[in-house]
Amino acid sequence: MRASEISRRHMLAMAGAAGGLAISGNIPRVWAAQAAQRIEQMDPALGNIIAANEPIRQLATGYGGDIGPAEGPVWIKEGRYLLFDDIQTARRMKYTPGQGASTVALAKTNEANGLTRDLQGRIVSAEHLTRRVTRQEADGSFTVVANSFQGKRLLRPNDVIVKSDGAIYFTDPGGPLAPEQWDVTVSGVYRVSADLGSMSLIVDDMVGPNGLAFSPDEKILYVNDSRRRHVRAYDLQANGTVAKQTSRVFADLGGPEPGVPDGMKVDVAGNVYTGGGGGLYIMDSKGKKLGRIVHGQPATTNVAFGGDDWKTLFFTTRSTLFSVNVKIPGVPVPAPKKSA
Repeated sequence: MRASEISRRHMLAMAGAAGGLAISGNIPRVWAAQAAQRIEQMDPALGNIIAANEPIRQLATGYGGDIGPAEGPVWIKEGRYLLFDDIQTARRMKYTPGQGASTVALAKTNEANGLTRDLQGRIVSAEHLTRRVTRQEADGSFTVVANSFQGKRLLRPNDVIVKSDGAIYFTDPGGPLAPEQWDVTVSGVYRVSADLGSMSLIVDDMVGPNGLAFSPDEKILYVNDSRRRHVRAYDLQANGTVAKQTSRVFADLGGPEPGVPDGMKVDVAGNVYTGGGGGLYIMDSKGKKLGRIVHGQPATTNVAFGGDDWKTLFFTTRSTLFSVNVKIPGVPVPAPKKSA
């Protein structure tokens, strides 16, 4: 940790102790943003999820850049540490609570973005550079989960989740370049069977599909459409695909402040957590906005539950890893198997 960072925190602490001392225009804007961090209540029900005075902790910073931000946090319960990607440097970082700054867990990630774990605990990642989804085996080798659909190359896989039956779901929104003739032409959501034997395009009505999550009972699939700044919901069918006629807007998270719905997670009570204008939103299972974690950064890129009790909410911004404690545990990763 650099001395300059320590100094900034000390100055903020002193400013707070001075009773809300006004922040001078000569102080860098990041200081003002950090001083403004707060839990914003929009509905009394938020108190059942997080305390209004709960501190927002900055854990590690200095990530991201033009190629991409900090992304894809996932908690490794048996090791009691968090992995997340720094897309800018194509490195996977490891943060262990109580041990300070993060370390490099994987030096070459192919600019991976979203991360999750399958039922066997293997890391599954969405790689930007190679335009594929991969799974890291126990011996360190990589298996390609998906890199094409119906003979055409994927655009730029972004985020990925695994259902309790082992099926893998991922978003492929594309990137800054227009598709070429050998690329798929749809910004879609795909499902790959647990044995990797079949692949289906299950959502094709979105502009920029990004983060995705299941409801706790896995009857609903939530998908963020970052371009439209809203969350969509789809009822899941028995075969693992969505009932397209059920496509609906779950929540609109736009507004005058920066930030879009990006990565997303759900707790065991069905509350949904994702970024939006001005911070990290917490919504109930009906899409009602209960509150917002205002962290002072331009965007919330992704979220993950962790800790021994799954009550630590980790989240990344473009440059920084944060955490905050909540009262309701998140749905564990890997997903618990559902009883028949």
